[in-house]
Amino acid sequence: MQGDSAPTAEAQLSFLAKVQRLFAEGDFTATYKFALLIAFADLAVELGSDDGRELLLTNSQIGQRFIQLYWNHTSPYGVGRPGSQPGILVQNAGAQARVISAIAEFRARVSASSPQLAAKHANYRDLLRKVTETVSAQPLTYLQNFGGGTDPFIYERAGPGRIRLHPGVTYCLRRFQQLIQQLARSHWIDHIKVNRRNQAILGDADDLGEFLFHSSRQSLVALGERLRLVDGAKCFYCGSAVANMDVDHFIPFTLYPRDLAHNFVVAHPECNRSKSDMLAAKRHLEKWLQRLELRSDDLAEVAVGLGFPSEPEITRRVALWGYGSALASGGSAWIAPKRFEVVDSSYMRCFGA
Repeated sequence: MQGDSAPTAEAQLSFLAKVQRLFAEGDFTATYKFALLIAFADLAVELGSDDGRELLLTNSQIGQRFIQLYWNHTSPYGVGRPGSQPGILVQNAGAQARVISAIAEFRARVSASSPQLAAKHANYRDLLRKVTETVSAQPLTYLQNFGGGTDPFIYERAGPGRIRLHPGVTYCLRRFQQLIQQLARSHWIDHIKVNRRNQAILGDADDLGEFLFHSSRQSLVALGERLRLVDGAKCFYCGSAVANMDVDHFIPFTLYPRDLAHNFVVAHPECNRSKSDMLAAKRHLEKWLQRLELRSDDLAEVAVGLGFPSEPEITRRVALWGYGSALASGGSAWIAPKRFEVVDSSYMRCFGA
């Protein structure tokens, strides 16, 4: 793929074909490779651009994302689920995955309910070192081995503690982020389900995906109560008073499946259901960007203690990426129930782009 410009359509199709081969022909003894692909896709959206350039990442950045991805997995699954035996899910063909063991040991010693609070603890650097060493030695070494050979089509080592995403790769990861996320998460769930040591833990429960990748309902309810103190007890979209509120991802979770504190708004249930997985119209985007600028500190304070990352600039970049993708594909945005508009270039001007 060429640098400093978007890859050709043929190059993009070649990238997708190799990703599909990686899933079909790769050796997945643990779930690390799925986590690594998710981390790449997320970091490409958050830190990359669509100009085709390479992207340098540190192993530590990837290790930190692994801690965030696996944090909830170190809690017992099966608690309160009929037919299930509570236990920590096994995510390796042999002994428990080292990343999970390291996080579980850290949580046993330190009182921290979320990765964000854990990062403030003095022992966190040791945890990050252990996880980063495992990531470097295992998935970063073996991810691009498939079909009986090695094809370094995504990245290469770029000196001690760093990797380089090749020119064009960041563009492809951003464009196909949803597909890569869905493939990685689906294979991750299947990997856990087929491990015989998890059968008693899983039982008859059918919410494994929710457990692995979503924030708890209790956390969202608590978040909604705090957001009402910041924004008032009214729907962000229609402005009506909210008695029974929903917490909505302004940038839909299906588009970018990571819970960022500044991305949440309180919504009227009817508005939330109607908006569903769509981007919000320009009038809502302008209001949201103003809120992001004026209430950033208040929203960050809301997130403290609830385990939601407080990253306002990253949230803004994710929104820019989401609307840019909709503009490129001729997408529509939600105004109100049964009312929509086409995403045009004026949306980009909201971001100053």
